[in-house]
Amino acid sequence: MLLASFVSMGVFGFKEGIDFSGGTLWQINFKEDVSTQQFSEVLSKNGLEGVSVNKASDGSLIGRTKEISEEKHKEILSIIGGELGSFSEMSFQSIGPSVGKELRNKALIAVALVLIGISLYVAFAFRKISYPVASWKYGVATLVSLFHDVMIPAGVFAWLGSFKGVEVDTNFIVALLVIAGFSVHDTIVVFDRTRENLSKERGKVPFDQIVNKSVNETLARSINTSLTLILVLIALYFAGPVTLQYFVLTILIGTTIGTYSSIFMASPLLVVWHNFKKSK
Repeated sequence: MLLASFVSMGVFGFKEGIDFSGGTLWQINFKEDVSTQQFSEVLSKNGLEGVSVNKASDGSLIGRTKEISEEKHKEILSIIGGELGSFSEMSFQSIGPSVGKELRNKALIAVALVLIGISLYVAFAFRKISYPVASWKYGVATLVSLFHDVMIPAGVFAWLGSFKGVEVDTNFIVALLVIAGFSVHDTIVVFDRTRENLSKERGKVPFDQIVNKSVNETLARSINTSLTLILVLIALYFAGPVTLQYFVLTILIGTTIGTYSSIFMASPLLVVWHNFKKSK
């Protein structure tokens, strides 16, 4: 899945929302039946560039153009009302390309800093454990696990952007940060049980057996906690606001993947690392 995500991001890239690429995003709900072509023609013939129109699942039309001023916005609104009938404007956003580029760069830095910061915190929290695995290795195992949890939803959205026209925006970055926070919480619970068992059975039981015991002791808790959240996210995805649908989908994918990585990646990675060191 991780390999497929890298291939997806490399081949398809991301379809950036106006938050990152700049431009204008318009969501309008017409009282009468108006097609995407009719709405697109009205926008294009009145001087707007780069027009693309899609239909949302709630029936409203979402138009995207290059950045326009507030004066032009008001002018187009009056024209739309005259040519296409009564409507309600659900949202209007206009962001310049320079602002969008700055937001994109800051978003990438934010994700990187969060992943590194969490890993450093884990290494510090387990600083008193130096045998048989050094404390900093707990931080590295956490970083690998979080990277895995963030990259797979990113790969899915690269594919969705290419085939379904789904855009990534600041909500997508927030969702990735939420995934990282939830995943590390689950990972630390397993690591903490490992720390407890190490202090009780230091030198008496092999490290791999201690980790195995710790994972088994926290397995039901990890699955039940994650399943509770997953059920809520599924309900939100199907019954929640349309505007939050892809935000919820990102967290849903990340939470599911994060539950797997906390149990089957983070702790086993410590064992693999330990065994590799022993073999040398």
